[in-house]
This record gives sequence, structure tokens and C-alpha cells, in this order.
Amino acid sequence: MPELVYPPVIATAKTMFRVLDLKISVDGAHHVPRSGGAVLASNHVSYLDFIFCGLGALESRRLVRFMAKQSVFAHKISGPLMRGMRHIPVDREAGAGSYATAVDALRRGEVVGVFPEATISRSFTVKDLKSGTTRMAREAGVPVLPVAIWGTQRLWTKGRPRTLTRRHTPVTILIGEPMQPADWPDAAAMTLALRERLTALVDRAQREYPHAPTGPTDRWWQPAHLGGTAPTPAEALELDRAGRN
Repeated sequence: MPELVYPPVIATAKTMFRVLDLKISVDGAHHVPRSGGAVLASNHVSYLDFIFCGLGALESRRLVRFMAKQSVFAHKISGPLMRGMRHIPVDREAGAGSYATAVDALRRGEVVGVFPEATISRSFTVKDLKSGTTRMAREAGVPVLPVAIWGTQRLWTKGRPRTLTRRHTPVTILIGEPMQPADWPDAAAMTLALRERLTALVDRAQREYPHAPTGPTDRWWQPAHLGGTAPTPAEALELDRAGRN
């Protein structure tokens, strides 16, 4: 089936990146296989992460099918685009259907993108991961590639106003080595290992990031353990439980 929607969406995104002069750095793109199924498992700090995670696969000429909330597909503008790009809707009331669709896509040789934290991390650290990512990889017999995204929270994240016209913002994309399901005894063990690898990649992205806060009011996008004013993981968990935006 021809790709009629995805290529022009990518071209539009690249044009916007150039206009905004975003400083996008991708490292590890060679880990994305040029054929066959794979799962890209990314940390989640921004509403824009799926766009940048997908960029990491372009060098291998792969189009990533992301799993996203059903509400995004129901939107009158984003819905047609999401369906046209063959992304996978996730209905949290009927998760088995979404899971089966993703496994089928992997078995057909697609690259599927997931955010195993399920929601944006307010602390900008890696939260506990859902096991669905590793379970689907094991069932389909495909590798999982950990992906770290950093800098996107400065453009649009939970609890902060959108700054989509912000110029010259660095965005880091790090893709780790493939994790083969056969190397772990079960999905639980692989999920723990995936969290460790994601945490290491995110830590590297944070420490190598070329920008620093410009002053006390600009420390919000840094995690607390690096001197930022983002909520600690414990505080973020309480905010999530309270349903705060």
C-alpha cells in the first residue's frame, strides 16, 4: 500500500524544524534495522516526542507506527493524519485489541514506536515502565531499541504553556543498542533492563545537552537531581495521582 500521508507530514515537519532552527542531534540511528520488525521504546517528556523519535529511524528509511491514545485519533484534525500514517490507536478500556494490532504489525516487519512510561514524566526522569513493550517484542520475536529524547520538554510539556515558535532549541535523540528478547528469561526481567538502559541514555542526554538554564526562572526544564525545579519523582507521582495537568 503506497504511503500517501506520512512522507508529506515528514517533509512539513522538517521545514518547520528549519524555520525554527532547531538543533537536532541524532546518535545511534544505525541501530535501527533497515528491514524487519522492531520496537522503538522511548522516554516521554513532551507531547512532541513521537515526532522526534520517528526522526531517529529515517536514516534506515523506516517509517515508525506509533501507539497513541484513542482520543488523538478521534480529533478532527489529528485523527485523519494518524490514520493516514497507520499509527495504532490505544483504547485503554480495550487494550488487548491494540496490543494484538501492534504484534501483528511487528510480525509484518513494521517498526512500532511506544512510550512504555504510558504518560509524560513530570520529573523528566524515567518512570516505571509498563510491560507491554517487552511482551509484544517477545511475542513477535523482534528487538527492542531504547530511545532517549531530551530538549523537547522546552517546546511543549505537561503543565507548561506551549512554546512551539521557540527558536534555536537543541533536541537530542539517542538510540541504544537492540535488546533481543531471547537474552532475558521473561518480559518482567527485560522490562527492568529496558528501564536501566533508558535511564542511562536519558542521563547521558541530560549531561551532554549543550544548553543550561539562563537563570532561576529557567530551571523548570531540568530534573531536580541536576539542580532543576522540576518535581522530584515522588512529587511527580503525587501530581499524577491527583490528576493534575
